[in-house]
Amino acid sequence: MANEEKKDFNAMLHRETDMPKIQIVTDEATIKKYGGERMYFAPPVTYDEIMKKVPFGKVITVGAVREYLAKKNNADFTDPITAGIFVSIAAWASHQRREDKTPYWRTLKAKGELNAKYPGGVEAQKEKLEAEGHTIIERGRKNIRYYVKDYEKFLFEIE
Repeated sequence: MANEEKKDFNAMLHRETDMPKIQIVTDEATIKKYGGERMYFAPPVTYDEIMKKVPFGKVITVGAVREYLAKKNNADFTDPITAGIFVSIAAWASHQRREDKTPYWRTLKAKGELNAKYPGGVEAQKEKLEAEGHTIIERGRKNIRYYVKDYEKFLFEIE
């Protein structure tokens, strides 16, 4: 996303959409990759609601949120593209609010990776996670990425 400071992410978060919905996928490569044809689309506010449930000291991955939503809605998988976009919208919407904050920094990418698309980038997320007791590690030589060390030990189970 570009020009984040000029966008109204709270409006995006609550915009009326044709979601939730299930779409039947016919592309064989997609069916094979994701293990089925029933693809679920959740509205952005649903991601925000789940992200708000993650308590201090715990983390969750976007993948775990997607799995939960697919299972809860009798789908084979949840669309990965909109999931990533909607998690970012939830983060920026929280950043723009004075109250009712969403602890978006606790929502990680795959394998515990920090999300550079959150407000303040990786550095801000790193600072917030370290303040909650997490250790952040670097991986890579040229394309350095940051991860929560042993993130599996701190995973929040969505109910």
